[in-house]
Amino acid sequence: MIRPLWTSAETAAAVAGTPSGPAWEAGGVSIDSRTVQSGDLFIALEGPNHDGHDHVASALAGGAAAAIVHKLPRGIAEDAPLVLVRDTMAALQDLGLASRARAQARIVAVTGSVGKTGTKEMLALSLSDQGATHYSVGSFNNHWGVPLSLARMPAACRYAIFEIGMNHPGEITPLVRMVRPHVAVVTTVEAVHMEFFTSTAEIASAKAEIFDGLEAGGTAVLPRDNPHFALLEAAARTRGIADVRTFGNHIESTARLLDCAVDSQSTAVFALLADHPLSYRVGIAGRQWAMNSLAVLLAVEALGADVNLAALALAAMAAPKGRGQRRQVEIEGGSFELIDESYNASPVSMKAAIAMLASVRPLEGGRRIAVLGDMLELGPQGPALHASIAEAAESWNIDLVFTAGPLMTHLDEALAGHRRGGHGADADAVAALVKAMVRPGDVVMVKGSAGSRMGRVVNALAEGGR
Repeated sequence: MIRPLWTSAETAAAVAGTPSGPAWEAGGVSIDSRTVQSGDLFIALEGPNHDGHDHVASALAGGAAAAIVHKLPRGIAEDAPLVLVRDTMAALQDLGLASRARAQARIVAVTGSVGKTGTKEMLALSLSDQGATHYSVGSFNNHWGVPLSLARMPAACRYAIFEIGMNHPGEITPLVRMVRPHVAVVTTVEAVHMEFFTSTAEIASAKAEIFDGLEAGGTAVLPRDNPHFALLEAAARTRGIADVRTFGNHIESTARLLDCAVDSQSTAVFALLADHPLSYRVGIAGRQWAMNSLAVLLAVEALGADVNLAALALAAMAAPKGRGQRRQVEIEGGSFELIDESYNASPVSMKAAIAMLASVRPLEGGRRIAVLGDMLELGPQGPALHASIAEAAESWNIDLVFTAGPLMTHLDEALAGHRRGGHGADADAVAALVKAMVRPGDVVMVKGSAGSRMGRVVNALAEGGR
């Protein structure tokens, strides 16, 4: 018999709420009435632009088992299954804390300037064959995503993985104290969200907050090659963490990348884990996937799971949405390959995506084309950081670079003339330019910060035609 995720009695106790209506059992937790599943517990969050209480009736009609509310919603039956609380956001956090308190799972938390979601997905893939594994969906890594992911964690799972993000100092600490991981992974520290920091050292200090919630006897997994490794290691030691493991090219790395070979579909990895040689394949192209896979294997080892089985599982890794998904698009006279990197961007991930594009071989007569949108939250360094991408395009011999947005004008101006594909004021404008220029055999990679809306370029190109 499958145990319910939450019962009405457990929920009321966890959130200090007053239940009404008949008893119920829930198999999931939702904060979005548009995607609520049958048997979900719906939590009516109230924000500056939307109030979930306006959608309680539709959530219940859509199959929700019950709803947590802090005011009586309109349009529901008198005996509707509700749990009345003082504040639904606090109730979501309380439900997450109650889930963590009852959990038997070994838990990993992942943070870093880039690579968080991909690392989390690799961890989930590598552990799922070794026991029931729970992990946060998408990029649920903020003040509501973390407690929601916790609240969705089954009590009986063996492993759990949570992603924790931030763009201001002090954001990670309360989230990691909810999660209380046994392993904390920092993927890297780079110039991301610089609008809110004066230096990357400040970013490193903010990322080090992930150690604030680490369970006693826990493990920190750190990027040995990063310029701020010493800061991260000192922060871990200061918090009493004795077990610090590292990954990178550095000869002192616990997991050392000896070499990797990137083809159009995957990455072959050759590494040393302590003194144990490993050879395996990650099912996505890109050196950054090889590097972060080492962090994954160190975390797996720290959890007590089988490292060799985990490494073998990584061959089945597929790119998360907006992070390298590929498709063939039919156009007049043939097709071209479209690589969707539109989820987000930073200088380091932009350069990594360009390197990945260089590894893909176009068909006869085809070209490597990068379509790049603004990288946001970079502060005063933004113009120079955008211009610096020209060096990567040059060194990797990208045939054409199209740019979109006001910040990307700095890259467009820095490019050699023969590489300038065209500049558009926004995503829609550059999509029209690229669509008019693309031809059979081309490989087109699209990337930009979420706010630059480069997903619109992907959608426009995916339609094919002219």
